[in-house]
This record gives sequence, C-alpha cells and structure tokens, in this order.
Amino acid sequence: MIAFISALIVFLGVAFVMTGKTTATKTTSTKKVPTVGILQLQTHPALDAIHRGVVAGLKEYGYVDGKTVKIDYQNAQGDQSNLKTMSQKFMNENAALTVGIATPAAQALASAANKQTPVMLAGITDPSGSGLIKSDQHPGANITGTSGESPLKSHLDLLRKLVPSAKTIGIIYTTSDHGGEYNAKKFARICKQEGVKYKLYTISNTNDMQQVAETMAANVDAVYAPQDNGVASAMKTLVSVTNKAKVPVIPAVDTMVKAGGLATLSVDQYQLGKLTGEMAAQVLKGKATSDYPIKVITKGKMTINLSEAKKLGIKFPASVLKEAKAKGVIYK
Repeated sequence: MIAFISALIVFLGVAFVMTGKTTATKTTSTKKVPTVGILQLQTHPALDAIHRGVVAGLKEYGYVDGKTVKIDYQNAQGDQSNLKTMSQKFMNENAALTVGIATPAAQALASAANKQTPVMLAGITDPSGSGLIKSDQHPGANITGTSGESPLKSHLDLLRKLVPSAKTIGIIYTTSDHGGEYNAKKFARICKQEGVKYKLYTISNTNDMQQVAETMAANVDAVYAPQDNGVASAMKTLVSVTNKAKVPVIPAVDTMVKAGGLATLSVDQYQLGKLTGEMAAQVLKGKATSDYPIKVITKGKMTINLSEAKKLGIKFPASVLKEAKAKGVIYK
C-alpha cells in the first residue's frame, strides 16, 4: 500500500511538471501581433489607391492582416473631429505604428502620438511646410514616410500642348487643404515664369464647387486641378460644368482623369502607398524614423481620357498617344 501511494505521488508530481511545461510553451508561443493604425481623411479614388498600396507593401514584407499584424483602418469621411477621435483610438490600443493618408490625417496622428508612436506619411505633399517634419533628409522625432511631388512644370507643358489656344488658365484649390494650396500656388508661379495668364479660384468645401466652377468656366480657356482632396472629391461636379462650356480640365492625378479630366502626367498613387507600406515594415522591424529620409516620388506616367477628348473636340498629339500606350494609362 505504501509503495502504491509513493508511486501515485511520483506520478502526480511528474504530471504537474509536464502540465507546467506545456502551459509555459503555449504562453511563449502565443506572440501578440502588432497593431498598425491607418487613418484616411476621406473616400476618393486617389486616397483609396494609397490605402490599398500601404496594405500591399506591408504584406510584401511579411505583415499580413489578421495573421502577423492587425490593421485597424479608419476613414474620417472628411470630418476633422473624427480625425482626432480615431487618432486617439490608435493610441488607446497601443498601436505599434500609424499611417496617415492625406495631410490632415497625418497631422492628427502626429498630435496624438506626442512624438512617441511612429507615424508614417503616405504621399503627403510638402510635409515640412505643413510642420510635420524638419526636412526630407532628416525628418526628426517619430515621423517619416513618402511624399508625392506633382511634376507641375510638366503639367503646364502638357496643358499647352493639348490646348494651345488657351490664353487664360483657371487654377482651383481648397482653402483648407495645405497640399492643394501648395500645389496651386506653385503652379501659378510657374505660369507667371512662363508668361502664361492665370486666375486662382478657391472652394472651402465640396459644396462650393458647382458655383465656383460655373464662374471659372465662364472666364478661362482651360482648368488646372492640382492634387487636392476637396477638388478630387468634387471632380465630377467640376467636369459636368466645364464640359458644358467646352473647357478642358487637366488634373494632377490619374484617378482624376478617370473621373473626367482630359490628361495628366501622374505619380502612381498605389505605388506611393506601397512604398509607404514597405517603409512601415522596416520601422516595425526596428528602423528608427528620425533619420529615415522621406522618399519623394516625382516621376509621372501619361494618363489620357479618350472619351473626354471626344466630348471636347480635342485630338491628342501622336507623341502623347504614343507615351500613354507605351507606359501609361488610357481611359476609353
């Protein structure tokens, strides 16, 4: 009997030790995946393309949503109060890293992060001018990412090639969009240098587009629509007005051509997002943001809209068609 009890005690002791080891093994193997918060200002094709690119860039480096990373995607739908609330949500859930799509989104994330949580800029225009970083080469603190600099001189050259009779160009932007204002005024300076007459028009929000577009279309021969979130969101309204006046719109982004613009040389928004995702993956792996230079993309691809040209009675030059066919995009 004593021998039986002794054997039972030994058995239970071994079982306890093995159970402890098993539990420890399970605890060790259950590794918490990092959370990446993606904050987008609003819905429109260019920003949506950047978002898809960010996810693809992370995935390429092994960060797959639901497996090796948790992606918390939030869309503020153009509401500034949502940006603040959603940014704080990421901080409350201890996000390992956040991504800002559009300047206001990036600014909200930077404010919430308080120079602690890494913030990735996704295609932000003039990030130093908007106060987000110190410089492209040495961003400083917790922020880095990508910037899509529109090839503005090339846009003006393309406009003059497609609409050689244009004497006055209308330039429209949103007053609350830093990137839009930056691009519009820089384009205006280039026009002045080139001796091209221009007129600046502004909207405070998308509701203003109809009225402002009607005034503009009556006073200009062509319109330049810069990379501007408000203008991009109201692109169809703009084009519906300018088409009636037979005034072509040369936008900055390929998705705006698809929405009714005539043509552009566009930085690929998806690739811009993908590059941001790839950089974000490096930061998750331990790369410091403070000395991780901003990557700036300026080279554009020719994008044309054949149906829009037909509506306006414009014939694309052979050189433009050739470039679009070879390495660009043609919307029919």
